[in-house]
Amino acid sequence: MREAQDTCFSIEIGVYNVGLLGGNVLSNALRLITSILNYFHDKLVLLTHSLGLHLNDKQLHFLVIGLLGIVLFLVVHKLFKYLVRYSLTAISFIYTFTVLVVLVFAIEIEQKLTGRGNMEFQDIVEGLWGFLVAFILYLIFRCVACWLKKLFGNQSILR
Repeated sequence: MREAQDTCFSIEIGVYNVGLLGGNVLSNALRLITSILNYFHDKLVLLTHSLGLHLNDKQLHFLVIGLLGIVLFLVVHKLFKYLVRYSLTAISFIYTFTVLVVLVFAIEIEQKLTGRGNMEFQDIVEGLWGFLVAFILYLIFRCVACWLKKLFGNQSILR
């Protein structure tokens, strides 16, 4: 049984890695993350039971999210300290994208709970793609504005 789960995990990761190279990249990335989380969840439950620790779901969440959170904080802190030397825009993008991921999941969950709309994974993907396209347009606009400023200096273009 254990080998079958490991094989299944490897196959799923292999499929999603291939998918990340083309097609719907964001959708495949989110599915890959979900598969990895499910895999580690199942392994953690098996590990705690085999160690004789009969932790309930709330205790597992407390420990796992606490440890994951502090590790993530340390990684993000180091990354942001590095990025701030080069680009505040990169930090703003990462933060905004992270908040939007939480928001679109919350919206889909709300739709499921209230029955006001359909809870669909593709809605999450399309919403995040909308932000990515808008952000690319923003970057293009900023580059053009910067180029015009360098070209004309402090002169008013409308003179």
